[in-house]
Amino acid sequence: MGTVARVQAPQGNTGDPIRDSALGLVPETVDPIAGLNRSVWRSSPVRPALLEIVRLRNARTVNCQFCKSVRYDVARRDGLTESKVDQIRDGYEQSALSEEEKLAIAFADAYLHDPKAMTAELAARLKRHFSAAQLAHLAIALIAFNATSRCAVSIGGMPDNLPITEIAAP
Repeated sequence: MGTVARVQAPQGNTGDPIRDSALGLVPETVDPIAGLNRSVWRSSPVRPALLEIVRLRNARTVNCQFCKSVRYDVARRDGLTESKVDQIRDGYEQSALSEEEKLAIAFADAYLHDPKAMTAELAARLKRHFSAAQLAHLAIALIAFNATSRCAVSIGGMPDNLPITEIAAP
């Protein structure tokens, strides 16, 4: 991605990574985006570790360096380790991740790549492990994760590598 920004961020430092990024140039959209992100994390029928797995799968798919470097504290407390994070890659089907974690990744992949191509077999497996509300929440979470990470990648300006950083869930 590189450090050259295609759009310059606003001047100033609010301490909010969304407001301080180029997204802050359209301030009327920041509150709704932040509100959706808060709702994804605060009102979830899905365990935080599973949300984080889906968020990180999206980050790897989109190649958002910032998103790939962040770990939410609630997911860590829910059992997400760096060992598990390392398994959220291609070939995850043969990993030591649980069936539920693998299905969350498969759902994310279907959403991110070709939702209409989800097989009946995958849909049946998802329904055995997740309620309708959980699947809907995963889809809404992917809306938030994918929109912000794609925007960040399109705008540019992030370093090629960032250290792993734990932050508090919004």
